[in-house]
Order: sequence, then structure tokens, then C-alpha cells
Amino acid sequence: MTDHLKPLTELLAEYDRACAYTEDLWSDLTPDEVVWRPHENSSAIGWHLGHQAHVAHFMIRNLTAAEPSPDPDLDGIMDSANPEQFRGALPTIDRLRWFRTTVAERVHDRVGAIAAGRVGAPDQLTVIAGHMLTAIINHEYQHDQWISEVRAQNLGHALPEDPAGDALCRVDGYLLLNPLR
Repeated sequence: MTDHLKPLTELLAEYDRACAYTEDLWSDLTPDEVVWRPHENSSAIGWHLGHQAHVAHFMIRNLTAAEPSPDPDLDGIMDSANPEQFRGALPTIDRLRWFRTTVAERVHDRVGAIAAGRVGAPDQLTVIAGHMLTAIINHEYQHDQWISEVRAQNLGHALPEDPAGDALCRVDGYLLLNPLR
């Protein structure tokens, strides 16, 4: 039944590639550049960084493992359902980095447990996890596009090379993982 999906271990490697690309997009920026907004109704790069991890956490939590948020105080700030002006102040760079790292570790732990069959209904969760992880990866790249545009067009920084991968392509300008390759 899962023959059409990439193995979960390969998808975890793709997730790591996406997160590494995001890191390349922001690791050399100053704290002021991370929190700078192009206009009052626009989100800062820092918000996108937290939002990427926030969505990954909630997808893992809601689809495969009910676990608490690693930082509940960030949930309202990083939720795109909240209008920009009601989100609150962005966390520090260290807190953002910790949040992203913690969520990535949880993604690895949970998907690793599913891949190893250490869960109830391992075949069913393998299918769920494959689609979920593909969505998490593509969501990471979706927000990387916005970060790239602000980084290059507004802040004047060169862009890193696109990540290399046979399963990556661009659709409407966005990097995208094709899970069937």
C-alpha cells in the first residue's frame, strides 16, 4: 500500500534538507533584519521561521502524536489565523532557533518511531506520516520563498543556491518536493 510513497527515512532526509536551506536563508542576518517587516501588514522573517516550526509541530501533534507544544507562549504568535497586528512580539533569535530545533527533533523522533514500527497501526501511520511529512517539507519551502524575496529584494543579501535533490522542482516559483520521485 505504501509502495508509491518515498520511505520515511528518505523523507526525513528531505525534511533536513529543507530545514538546512531555511537556515542558510537566515543564519547570517542580523537580529534587526530578522524582525524587520516590509510594511505594517507584513510578517517579519522571524515570524515565518517560527510559523514553519509551529505548523510542523501541530501537524505531528494532530495527525500522529498528541503532545504538548514545546513553547505554548509562541502558539498564538506563530498562528497565521491571527492577524499580524494581534500576534504579539516576536521571540528572541535564540528562542526561535531553540523552537525550530526542538520541533525538528520531535519530527524526527515521531516519524522515526513510525518508520521503525514502534507505534500502534504502523502501516496506517506510515501512510499518514508520508503525506504529512511531504506537506511539512513543502510548507517549509513555501515560506522560504517569502524569506528569500525579503532577503534579496528588501535587505539586499545574496541568495544561497537552491538545495540539490532529484525530487525537488519549482512550481509557480516555489521549491516543491515531488514525493513520487
